[in-house]
Amino acid sequence: MFLVDAFDQTIRKLKAQTANVLTLANLGLGGCAILVGINGQLHLSLLLIFIAALADRFDGIVARKLQIESDLGKQLDSMSDIISFGVAPALLLYQGILNLFGFPGIFLTVFFISCGAFRLARFNITENNGYFMGLPITSAGCLLTLSYLAIPYFPPNSFLFIIFILSILMISTFTFKKI
Repeated sequence: MFLVDAFDQTIRKLKAQTANVLTLANLGLGGCAILVGINGQLHLSLLLIFIAALADRFDGIVARKLQIESDLGKQLDSMSDIISFGVAPALLLYQGILNLFGFPGIFLTVFFISCGAFRLARFNITENNGYFMGLPITSAGCLLTLSYLAIPYFPPNSFLFIIFILSILMISTFTFKKI
């Protein structure tokens, strides 16, 4: 009987951490995307950011499905999102094209990350009833990451505009319906 109880307790503890494991996978993938991007492997960085987006999508689904949502999980998710959808996409685009612009490229890279952090902090302290205020950082980060693929086709200056607009949309008061 003791072994059955110990096994049940272990299963309950593992179940309670399932969403956090997916969140940490998101964080790890974002960290790897940054490191490989710094080493010039920009296509791999792009791929890792999109896999991080999948992990981010599933951590929330799992937490709700297993009824294991927590304040810790919400904060951990935000810390992971700033890495995977703030820092990693901004550095990907910086390495891909924004570095050609000197200080404006650096400024807009940091501006995007800062706006993403502000967006996440605001999200964590407000009630969200079926909508988001400001473009979610996951969406902004994925759009910025996708824009990397357009580098051969768009004029270089357009990427200054893209990163600026996405930054402003994150901190705006526009509402976006939750999907």
